[in-house]
Amino acid sequence: MENQAAELKEKVRQQFETGPYPRIPLEYSPKDDLNFLFNHSMVTAYYLKYQKVVETEGKIILDAGCGSGYKALALAEANPGAKIIGIDISEKSVELARTRLQQYGFENAEFYAMSIEDLPSLGMQFDYINNDEVLYLLTNPVIGLKAMKAVLKPEGIIRSNLHSDLQRTYFFRSQQVFKLMGLMDENPREMEIDLVRDTFQALKDDVILKARTWNSVQERTEEWFLANYLLQNDKGFTIPEMFSALRAADLEFLTMVNWQRWDLMQLFKEPDNLPVFLGISLPEISVEQRLHLYELLHPVNRLLDFWCTQPQPTNSVVPVAEWTPSDWQGARVHLHPLLRIPQIKEELIECITKYRPFEISRYIAASPTAAVWVDSRIAACLLPLWEGVQPFTSLVERWCKIESVHPVTLETVSDEVAIATVERFLKTLEPFLYVLLEPSARSC
Repeated sequence: MENQAAELKEKVRQQFETGPYPRIPLEYSPKDDLNFLFNHSMVTAYYLKYQKVVETEGKIILDAGCGSGYKALALAEANPGAKIIGIDISEKSVELARTRLQQYGFENAEFYAMSIEDLPSLGMQFDYINNDEVLYLLTNPVIGLKAMKAVLKPEGIIRSNLHSDLQRTYFFRSQQVFKLMGLMDENPREMEIDLVRDTFQALKDDVILKARTWNSVQERTEEWFLANYLLQNDKGFTIPEMFSALRAADLEFLTMVNWQRWDLMQLFKEPDNLPVFLGISLPEISVEQRLHLYELLHPVNRLLDFWCTQPQPTNSVVPVAEWTPSDWQGARVHLHPLLRIPQIKEELIECITKYRPFEISRYIAASPTAAVWVDSRIAACLLPLWEGVQPFTSLVERWCKIESVHPVTLETVSDEVAIATVERFLKTLEPFLYVLLEPSARSC
């Protein structure tokens, strides 16, 4: 058994040694892809867990399975001032990652060719660990999770993922076909890719396996074949198996990375008018059960992509929806750091001056179902956030100046109405993390 695991590990290493992943040219940068950076920002995950805005300067971030370094570059861009450590089983991948970060001027980065199981030998502790597209390639994902837990700081956060067994079922069947053909006995190369291509081209278009997996545009991309039809040691998991692995590693589930895309209620035509049985039972089921029900009903997510933490004391964070008036009075309001760029501020100002609604989801599309628009008048309250964190009371004062009288009655707007208006506005943006709300002055 041990020899078999070592053999599979070597096959994975060889595959990425000859074909480092992802195959993104060095001249490509994720710097302007705010959606991509959003999921690589420590700020996003820390706020979801601790309801506070973390300062990334001086933090130590591990990219466990850094591949060719594109995501390590995203981590560097999304977390200014952080030290980036990357490891990968492939020496060739590590060389590319090192070159990539040097090319973009990130000198505070180190890369090592090593297995994830050997992480403790680094002698380092990490504030944040990114482990993307790796765990499902291990013989047992619990081994990888335990290794990362061993080097995670007490308040640290891990982002990791597993392939979905339900969403990728036809790709797993394809891999079985090509194993039967002997194409995965050794490290697949150009000849094996050509044989896969020839096989699918020879099949009728209505053959189920071809209809569910084949794409004539992607057939020209070598990376597509290696990452799907010929991926060594690829495996799928369900939500219950994911939670089981977390429990075995003594890690605590935080949330799915794209949590808005796992909203069970979005699957119903009328979420507020469910059949009686569903209306009574759904609010009572656990987070694990809700996510599992989602994947059974609508398996569209390729990855079971999640954040997890060290076991924590009882969570004292009070959801914004449950804040008291005193919480609001002492609240501090942040703009998500990725939105604090001059271009977005200029576009907001243009919308304000031309009385046009502001589409904030153009920059970070946190909602999977619809665009998020903000009325230009209330959007003007956001402007001070480009200068830095603002007290909630300051935004209320600003709104009182913008909307000093009621537009119909021309009566002076009361403080109570102004407070309620700004509260309501911030509550619409906070679930998408466009704004981050701290109930009192706290630091990480």
